[in-house]
Amino acid sequence: MGATADAYDSVAVLYDELFRDALDTRPLDRALLAAFAELVRTNGAGSVAELGCGPGQVTAHLRDLGLDAFGVDLSPVMIDIARRTYPDLRFDVGSMDALDLADGGLNGIVSWYSMIHTPPKHLPPYFTEFRRVLAPGGHLLFAFFASEEPVTPFDHKVATAYQWPVDVLAEMAREAGFVEVSRMLCAPQEGERQLPQGRLLMRAGRAG
Repeated sequence: MGATADAYDSVAVLYDELFRDALDTRPLDRALLAAFAELVRTNGAGSVAELGCGPGQVTAHLRDLGLDAFGVDLSPVMIDIARRTYPDLRFDVGSMDALDLADGGLNGIVSWYSMIHTPPKHLPPYFTEFRRVLAPGGHLLFAFFASEEPVTPFDHKVATAYQWPVDVLAEMAREAGFVEVSRMLCAPQEGERQLPQGRLLMRAGRAG
């Protein structure tokens, strides 16, 4: 993971320039994030974490949707940019598979393309950690590159990344204690990498 953090440190400024306004041209994603925010509020008060927040644009959007949102990222340079751009929001350097958060302390998690570089054998513990820090009934929104085939690596500009069959990710989340709420497949937009894009919305199961 250190190599991935270093790689994103080196491109953080360019990444921020390219993606700061990305949601402006993605009405379906804005609608899904709004639905996520409504579900989070329905479950009661509590913070929402964007894990793998990069320069913080999605965290800020969650704040604008009325959520008590903060961001966590492995890249110190990304976190520095986020703090400068959104000084009213909290951003922490940290690893998504070992969060410095209490059990059940969150009401929502957004992971927006933040685990695309995680090798398949290392991914299940992330879902386990997400379930640990989510309160029962809390929601997880997960964005990724999708595939109809078995898990497929591809040459990402920053580091090797992976495409995932939606069913495989949904089952992995279920084994960690999540219940699927909805799924969405999106075609890439003009100018984007020509890979299908997936969204999974899940709810942390309640005990008993």
